[in-house]
Amino acid sequence: MSITTSFLRRDALDVKPWTETCGQIRPLIEEKDGAAAEVHHLEITNAKLHYHAHTDEVYYVLDGEGRMKLDNEEIELRKDVTVYVPRGVKHKAWGNLKVLVVCIPGGVLHDVHELE
Repeated sequence: MSITTSFLRRDALDVKPWTETCGQIRPLIEEKDGAAAEVHHLEITNAKLHYHAHTDEVYYVLDGEGRMKLDNEEIELRKDVTVYVPRGVKHKAWGNLKVLVVCIPGGVLHDVHELE
C-alpha cells in the first residue's frame, strides 16, 4: 500500500450516495484512497442479512434508533452506540439510522456475502 498524500479530507455532502446491501452509502474513505481502513456514512432502514469473510466493521450510530441482528442475537441501536462486528458474523440492521462504519481492512465492498 502506498499513500500519496499525508492526509485526506472529504466532505460527506460532496459524495453522491448510492444503494447497497445496508442502505444508502456514502464512501468517505474508499479502498482506492490507499488507507488502512474504509469509512462509510450509511443511512439504514432495512439492511439485508450478510457477512464479510475478510473485513471487521465498527458501527457508530450518529443519529436515529433501530435494532441489529448479530448471528442469533438482537440488540438495540440508538445515538452514540458503538458496535464491533468481527468478520464472519452474520448481521443486519433496521430502523431509522444514520451510522458511521469503519471497515478494517479496506476492500469491504468486494467482501459482501448476502444471505437473503
